[in-house]
Amino acid sequence: MNDASNHPSRRDFVKSASLVAGGLIASPFLTRANFFSGASDTIKIALVGCGGRGTGAAMQALQSKQNVQLVAMCDAFRDNVDTCYKNLMAEASSDGKGLDKNIQVPEERKFSGFDGYKQAIALADVVILTTPPGFRPIHFEEAIRQNKHVFMEKPVATDPAGIQKVLATALIAKQKKLNVVVGLQRHYQNSYRELYNRKDMIGDITSAQAWWNNDGVWVRPRKAGQTEMEYQMRNWYYFNWLCGDHINEQHIHNIDVINWFKGGYPIKAQGMGGRQVRKGKEHGEIFDHHFVEFHYADGSILNSQCRHIPGTSSKVDELLIGTKGKIMAGAARILDAKGNTVYQFNKKTENNPYQTEHDELFAAIAKGEYKFADAENGAYSTMTSILGRMATYSGQVIEWDKAINSGIDIHPKTYAWDATPPIVPGADGFYPIAVPGVTKYF
Repeated sequence: MNDASNHPSRRDFVKSASLVAGGLIASPFLTRANFFSGASDTIKIALVGCGGRGTGAAMQALQSKQNVQLVAMCDAFRDNVDTCYKNLMAEASSDGKGLDKNIQVPEERKFSGFDGYKQAIALADVVILTTPPGFRPIHFEEAIRQNKHVFMEKPVATDPAGIQKVLATALIAKQKKLNVVVGLQRHYQNSYRELYNRKDMIGDITSAQAWWNNDGVWVRPRKAGQTEMEYQMRNWYYFNWLCGDHINEQHIHNIDVINWFKGGYPIKAQGMGGRQVRKGKEHGEIFDHHFVEFHYADGSILNSQCRHIPGTSSKVDELLIGTKGKIMAGAARILDAKGNTVYQFNKKTENNPYQTEHDELFAAIAKGEYKFADAENGAYSTMTSILGRMATYSGQVIEWDKAINSGIDIHPKTYAWDATPPIVPGADGFYPIAVPGVTKYF
């Protein structure tokens, strides 16, 4: 039936969500009555994490075909909020579509510090989580506790304890029928979807390769007067509690593609890595190269490599080899066992997956549909990356079950500007780094 009386308004949704949060509804499940009646309703969003990716994600949400309004913003640093707001207003004003009218964030709805996310989340129907990934588990937990739909960037954690928190929260999100999309955007890319739908053409997948090799990313030098916590937060990419190393922060995309096409996750990993050129005081504790063998239960192996070394060859891609042929993901091509092309995706029909993931999420919310439950896969693919990091740091074979259930927590006990981070520099200004053969987890 299409009777409008069966589709309550956004006001009814928010009212019901508030009752659940207050414990006034006994059942943990949200029904269709808790969703939106249609595109005519305004979907309010809060942006938590106002860096470059947060700015892009907020703009993509605003550019979806639904009536989306940005109503709250939060970042640990107030200057990030201000810069993000300025950039969003400039971009929204320049496209000629009047999207700047959908940015309604007065001063009282701009939050900063370590706890401002709770206030921002409370003002929205959908939350965009784009802070450094170390904060993802607690922000995701709070969003679902407050009964909000979620878009969150990958990776979703930086240690096994965080993975367990995300998995527990993902279960609650499913019970509440709250949509969750994770920014592993290849799942929303036309070429990858078409390759996935045709993966049986190569038979059983027996091995795979994945690459994220390029020059690396930014460095933000230490400034006079910064506390150690502020310095690490500003230079977050180089500290594992915040980033998880580049095998986790970037290479997760390629690793996730292999898990997706395999339909499972590895049972163990072993590998090697180190710091060849990126080894200054400003480079924190992370490696600049990793090579990992991921072993799956069926005996297949993923050979995974990621490198941040200027002047070396760049490659970001995936290759899957099967009993009947192979998939060249970057080329969007399938070859048979003799090397003949048996499928070639028409790249004229390629989409912008970053936009599509928001288009599909907000369309589902506007229609009152429960359609997306990405958090579990996001957690397991993140755990795969963490497994690889543990293998390269230690030089040991690391088993999945032991690692994911280890309870290893690399986060600070207190989040405050004057708190001591979990790793600090020595008297020489250098941070301690993992040493294969010396570093142990078990």
